Amino acid sequence: MAQWTSAVGAAQLARLLNSQQDRPAGPGTRRPPAYRALADGVRLLVLEGRVPVAARLPAERELALSLSVSRTTVAAAYEALRAEGFLESRRGAGSWTAVPAGNPLPARGLEPLPPEALGSVIDLGTAALPAPEPWLTRAVQGALEELPPYAHTHGDYPAGLPILRSMIAERYTARGIPTMPEQIMVTTGAMGAIDAICHLFGGRGERIAVESPSYANILQLMREAGARLVPVAMAEGLGGWDVDRWRQVLRDAAPRIAYVVADFHNPTGALADDDQRRRLVDAARSAGTVLVADETMSELWLDEDVTMPRPVCGFDPAGSTVITVGSASKAFWAGMRIGWVRAAPDVIRSLVAARAYADLGTPVLEQLAVNWLFSTEGWAHAVDLRRAQARENREALVTAVRRELPDWEFEVPKGGLTLWVRTGGLSGSRLAEAGERVGVRVPSGPRFGVDGAFEGYVRLPFTVGGAVAEEAAARLAAAARLVESGASGGSESPRSFVA
Repeated sequence: MAQWTSAVGAAQLARLLNSQQDRPAGPGTRRPPAYRALADGVRLLVLEGRVPVAARLPAERELALSLSVSRTTVAAAYEALRAEGFLESRRGAGSWTAVPAGNPLPARGLEPLPPEALGSVIDLGTAALPAPEPWLTRAVQGALEELPPYAHTHGDYPAGLPILRSMIAERYTARGIPTMPEQIMVTTGAMGAIDAICHLFGGRGERIAVESPSYANILQLMREAGARLVPVAMAEGLGGWDVDRWRQVLRDAAPRIAYVVADFHNPTGALADDDQRRRLVDAARSAGTVLVADETMSELWLDEDVTMPRPVCGFDPAGSTVITVGSASKAFWAGMRIGWVRAAPDVIRSLVAARAYADLGTPVLEQLAVNWLFSTEGWAHAVDLRRAQARENREALVTAVRRELPDWEFEVPKGGLTLWVRTGGLSGSRLAEAGERVGVRVPSGPRFGVDGAFEGYVRLPFTVGGAVAEEAAARLAAAARLVESGASGGSESPRSFVA
C-alpha cells in the first residue's frame, strides 16, 4: 500500500522551486552543488508547509526535464533528502515527503505559537493583540447575568441569538446600510463565516478570485475546500486594487466568488476608497460573481486623518452581489470567536440550513458577551484601547526595523495590524527558517500568495512594542545575516532553479 496521501507534479514543484529567489551572490561567494541546492529547496518547501508531508514527488526523469538539470542531479538530491529524513521511498511506490523524527509537522497556515514557547520566541506570526481589559472581564460578567433564560433552552441557535442578530443589524443601519435581522447570521469567527460561504457557493473545482497577496489562512481554507484560486495582483505599496485588472479577470475567468479585504487589507494594509469599492461591486455584478467583503479590520484605523469609506455592501443596494463578513476577533480579541455574515435573506436561509451539517451554532455565552459590548459603551472603549496599543506598537516596530534593517522597504499603513515588507532581495522563506533559529517567528511572503509568489517579502504585525519590538528587529537582522551567509538551513544558500 502506498504511503503517500497526495501528489506534487513536476511542473508544480518546478514553479515552487523557481520562486525561491535569493540575493545575487557576491564576489567570492561559493555556490553549493546543484544537487545540494535542489535538496535544500525541497526541504524548505516541506518545512514551510507549501509541499505537504506525505506528498508523492515526481519521478527523477520528470523533475529533471522540468528543471532542465540532469537526472543524476535529481537522484543525488533525493538521496540527500532520504539521508536527512525528509524523503521516504519504496520500490514500486515512488518517493514521498516526510519530516525527521522529533521535528514538528509544518503548519499549512499561520497557527498561533504555543503558550509554552512565548518566553523564548517572539511571535510575529499571528496578527492579534491581548484582550483589552477590563472590557473582556466586564463583557463576560454581563453575559453571565443574561445567561439564565438561555440555559433553560436547548442552546442551539443556528442563525445566532436573535438579540445579537438584531444588534448587528442595527449597527449596519447606523452606518447608513439599512439591514434587517433576517440578513444576519452569527458565526464562529470570520473563518467560520467564510468557510460556510465557500461551501455554499464554491464547491470543489469552483474558481475563486483572490487578491494577490491575500490573507494566508483564508487562502489555505479555500485550497482545502478544493477551490481553484485565481490571483489578481494588488498594486505596489498601498495603491490597493487595480479595478481594470479585476474587471478583466472576473470577465475572463468567471469565478463563482471573489474575496476581498477592502478595509486595511491583510497583509498590505491598503484601504480601498469609495471609487474602488463602487467599481469592484459593478465589476462583480457584471460578471455574475459573488463578492465576499471581509471587513474584520474596518474599525482599526490608527491615524486621525483617516476618513473611512462606505462599506462595500453600501454600493450594492439590491443586496444581490455583496456578502459581508465581520468579526470581533481583530477589533476586540482573537479569543472572542464571534463573527457574522450580512447577506440577502435567502442567502442567510441557505447558510443556516447548511449549518445543520457543520457546527449547529456559535457558543451562547460569547454571543451574549459581544451583545453586552455592542449595547453598552464597552465596545467603543475597548476598540479605542486596541487602536492606541496598535498605534504605539506600529511606531515602535517601524522605528526598530528601519534602524536594524535599512535595506528593507515598506509603506506604513494608516490602519490595520500589519506591515508588508520587501526584504532587500532575501528569501522570505529562508528568513522564516532562520528566524526560528534565533528566536523570532515570522511568516514568509509565499504564505500570502498562490504558487510561490512573494518570496521576497515577510509580514510583520503590530503585536509587540517597546523593548520587545526592538529585540524582534534585532533578531530579524540576525536571521538576515544567517541567510546572507548561506547558513540559514545548515548548508549554503540554494540557487534559484530558473530554466
